[in-house]
Amino acid sequence: MVKRRVHVAAAAIISNDGREVLLARRPSNVDHGGLWEFPGGKLAPYETGLEGLKRELHEELGVEIQRAQPLIRIHHEYPDKHILLDVWQVHEFTGEPFGREGQAVRWVPMKELVNYPFPAANLPILRAVMLPTEYLITGEEQDEARFDACLARALTEDSVRLVQLRAKGLDEAAYLARAERALALCREHGARLLLNADPELLDRVDADGIHLTSERLGALERRPITEDKWLSASTHDCQQLTQAARIGCDFVTLSPLRTTPSHPEVAPMGWHDFQQMVERAAMPVFALGGMTRFDANHARAVGAQGIASIRDFWK
Repeated sequence: MVKRRVHVAAAAIISNDGREVLLARRPSNVDHGGLWEFPGGKLAPYETGLEGLKRELHEELGVEIQRAQPLIRIHHEYPDKHILLDVWQVHEFTGEPFGREGQAVRWVPMKELVNYPFPAANLPILRAVMLPTEYLITGEEQDEARFDACLARALTEDSVRLVQLRAKGLDEAAYLARAERALALCREHGARLLLNADPELLDRVDADGIHLTSERLGALERRPITEDKWLSASTHDCQQLTQAARIGCDFVTLSPLRTTPSHPEVAPMGWHDFQQMVERAAMPVFALGGMTRFDANHARAVGAQGIASIRDFWK
């Protein structure tokens, strides 16, 4: 049986303070009735995603989009249909949203999203709206005072809110000591800290999650940590992206976009190949490899969550 293909535009409308997101409840007489979703609807023939979203939000919520940016595109297989969710983050709109078609509409705190039932296709959107657009990978700084100063500067001056603690040159005891100090700094500034280390270290440091190297990723048969922690991984090709989805990663980095001084021998994939791989990824993807904050809008335009970097944040 040939499945129906349905193209849907959806909106992540986030409050000005970044603490809440607007949800709508599906009517009881439609598929997935009673579940919550990000507002939007099916595209009409020949509409682009943004055109369809503007029309749907006017019809459903009575608002007019002023500025929006791609957030994530999700392909999801249901038994009877293939859904493409074209999700946009709405930065500015006019009007006060309300359920023009009688549906319930609610501003929901980010930290409470996990308590709401969603259709399965919406689950990657939850991760995307809860993640920032910048992912700091710490430098291999040996001096502890300098390390702390670099991290503190990134958290305060650059407002970094997602950090991966990478320190391959440290033994386990030194890594754990650094992790405890980094965690205290991140907590102070409302940032999440992921350990680039053996997942078992979460039993000793209560960080926010684990970042898997591509080698650790390939060796796993199942998700190695609980669902209440974040799991990310380093990926470089479609096979690794598939493995990351299979074991339940929440997001990944995909690299290298450009040639980097640390890996000059590795051929960069470039934006075209990156976009092709991101299109079929089942989770948010951060662009990595020669990235700076000036690349963030380009990365978002081709489907990325944002950019990951060492050099642009680690000064």
